[in-house]
Amino acid sequence: MRPANKRHRLLITWTIRCGFATLVLVAITFASRYGSESAVLPGAEVEGVTNILKRDGDDLVAPIRFQDVTAAVGVEFHHFPEPRRSMLPEDMGSGVAAADYDNDGFTDLFFVNFAGSILNPLLDTDTQAHPGRCRLYRNVGGERFEDVTAAAGVSLVAHAMGAAWGDYDNDDDLDLYVTAFGPNTLYQNLGDGTFRDVTDSSGMQDTRFGAGCTWADYDRDGNLDLYVSNYVDFIRRPDDRSRTQRQYSTEQPYTLNPSAYLPQPNALFRNNGDGTFENVASFAGIADPQGRSLSAAWVDFSNDGWPDLYVANDVSNNGVFLNRGDGTFDDVGPSSLAADYRGAMGIAPVDFDDDLDMDLLITHWIAQENALFRNMTIDEFADPDRESRLWFMDEADQRGLGQISLDMVGWATAFTDFDNDARADLWLINGSTLEQSDDHAQLVPHPPLLFWYHPTEGFVEIAKQANERFSEPFVGRGAAALDYNRDGRIDLAVLVHGGDAVVLKNTSDPAGNYLRLDLRQRGGNTHAIGARAYVTIAGKIRMAEVRAGASYLSQDEHTLHFGAGSDVTVDELRIVWPDGIEETHNNITLPNNLRFTHDARYPVPRNSEARGAAADGLQAGDPTSPRVPPTVAKLAGHEDNTDAAYSVSPRPSTAPKGRSQ
Repeated sequence: MRPANKRHRLLITWTIRCGFATLVLVAITFASRYGSESAVLPGAEVEGVTNILKRDGDDLVAPIRFQDVTAAVGVEFHHFPEPRRSMLPEDMGSGVAAADYDNDGFTDLFFVNFAGSILNPLLDTDTQAHPGRCRLYRNVGGERFEDVTAAAGVSLVAHAMGAAWGDYDNDDDLDLYVTAFGPNTLYQNLGDGTFRDVTDSSGMQDTRFGAGCTWADYDRDGNLDLYVSNYVDFIRRPDDRSRTQRQYSTEQPYTLNPSAYLPQPNALFRNNGDGTFENVASFAGIADPQGRSLSAAWVDFSNDGWPDLYVANDVSNNGVFLNRGDGTFDDVGPSSLAADYRGAMGIAPVDFDDDLDMDLLITHWIAQENALFRNMTIDEFADPDRESRLWFMDEADQRGLGQISLDMVGWATAFTDFDNDARADLWLINGSTLEQSDDHAQLVPHPPLLFWYHPTEGFVEIAKQANERFSEPFVGRGAAALDYNRDGRIDLAVLVHGGDAVVLKNTSDPAGNYLRLDLRQRGGNTHAIGARAYVTIAGKIRMAEVRAGASYLSQDEHTLHFGAGSDVTVDELRIVWPDGIEETHNNITLPNNLRFTHDARYPVPRNSEARGAAADGLQAGDPTSPRVPPTVAKLAGHEDNTDAAYSVSPRPSTAPKGRSQ
């Protein structure tokens, strides 16, 4: 007998999840509004609520360890040096962007700073001495970081928020864009270790409330374009601070409520190829004017070679936009089931289930649970009805990632294989936007979360085992993953809101073998943003995609990292370049750090039917489609809804929600 179709199963699953989530939410809300202060401590048990989804890692010995090396490597960075004044822009935080800007093979760090209170009409013009300036740290041989801010010419003093590295002028070195509450800034890398401000001459001026930014070649012409997420039309009215509202047992100022302010449309700066840009967001259909946008990520969800876009919005529907391949996008948010109305902040794109399509983890505000949206594109091959082209299922609770986040506010995040066991682990930086009840100048700290992917238990939270810094709550916002010392273990740089930055060296032991890939191109899009690598090790295929900016106000390094466990050989490496050309390499010894350079062919032909044609080709099992994963042709054409579609990699056995303002 044929099992129930996916739509039926989805309805049943969501009914169960929503019912359970509602019970938990009611219990937490009741306790936080009417209970004692201890009842709302993040991570504390709530009396009367049975945590049936918790995966306790206390009895497991996890190999993941970190060492705080901040002082040892020479990083001295303090964020937001002035007292907060209960104004929304001051509390949204800043990020950290990791990239090798000087092409010496070692990843450098740019820390974004919020210079001072927005009630101060003027900032100190002495940028070299200003305590709230942004800072660029050059990585010196993987042993230490050197503050080169002044020498490099990036001593930005602003109410700065996010940053992203991308080579917009195709001269093979990375340029830098910085967003702010106020004017954004584009720095052109001159290739000699210095930068110049080209914001005005490039046409990249934007004085709105900029948050996350992310580079991609969305039109595949070889020139990087930039999407900027704009938040709200915040109005500086000091008298509004006296207006309050009650949220979760504390009085909160009106000036901290994003719903009190109108959303602002986002910008898509299309690269003209001559050093200038044009904002075409409205024409492209991705301005998202009703969204209070904080982050965005370019991800090829449909496996057709064209970068799609996900936009994380606060107290408004998220955006899911499919690239049509003609310079415009389809808004498929409602039908995708991944555009729900919550308070969304951070984005972690990944193929977490190794079925060769891209999934998403989204961090949320308190009492809303983080979401793990599993992309069902590949699974459509096993659905005889084939009723949808792109849709997602939230599996956060099934994977142990939902309920644990109910009493926290999540920000920067990413999936990272810290112990190189060929299974992606997960880190999340947390910190409240609620003020402490006994000190309104301080925000409530939250503990970070670190999930080790256990071979039989799945995601298990082990932050306290990993490092003392992870066992202490703090007000987190931005963070970036990078292998700063090139030892094959991924490290972390964390920006503490209103505190000192932290550099955590990965000392996990034992740690398995690994393959690290740096992809480059000649002829455009020099850092191959949007390229994919398919790695086959011991018969298992895994996939990763090069991107420039996602997470929350932050950027991880461009290098693709694959853990390999005890295996010593990559059977096959297949690279799908952004122009659609593929190349294959076999029998690569491990561990290994490799760079491949491709002679790109741009522009890729633009066609209004490009996305539809590619999707039709995939459904027919056409192996000539530019993004057909290695096993898709084998999966197409199944007549029953069986586990045959999951034969690439078995899934572990192991759910969704609204920010009330």
